[in-house]
Amino acid sequence: MTKGAMTRPISDRIQRMIRVDQAGEFGAVRIYAGQLAVMGDRGPNTDKIREMAAQEADHRAWFDRLIVERGGRPTALHPIWNVAGFALGAATALISPTAAMACTAAIETEIDKHYTQQLAELGDEDPELAGLITKARDDEREHLDTAMAAGAERAPAYPLLSGAIRLGCRLAIRLSERI
Repeated sequence: MTKGAMTRPISDRIQRMIRVDQAGEFGAVRIYAGQLAVMGDRGPNTDKIREMAAQEADHRAWFDRLIVERGGRPTALHPIWNVAGFALGAATALISPTAAMACTAAIETEIDKHYTQQLAELGDEDPELAGLITKARDDEREHLDTAMAAGAERAPAYPLLSGAIRLGCRLAIRLSERI
């Protein structure tokens, strides 16, 4: 990226996209941290969770960089997402390893939809952002596949758990876009 591109003004719509994507990746890192805090090395999926957490940390770093380079701002809700993400991860891990995977599956289902919608909205307008969103979406799809293969649908009260988490995810997206 050239120095001029780093200081170019960007639309409010693009700033909202970057803000919500950074917030979502931050939340994902916190969810996995909560799951690992409960499961430690004892869970059947801890290696998978660590791998997914590392990818989420990479995604967050991409959006952190874009916020700085493009003069945006993170969501003011970071303190809430910090606690809520960790609590969600810990709570689902306390229920069971399959509930932790159900959490991942529910969130990644919503994030796939969210990123796909953003890509359609972006079109050719911002190739750098579209490229990062595409890579993140592809990774999130892999996380969904991993969670399903690890038994997400066998979690206690899966339809209720999944539905509640998906609703919370949609709400977090809407709030983070605006606040």
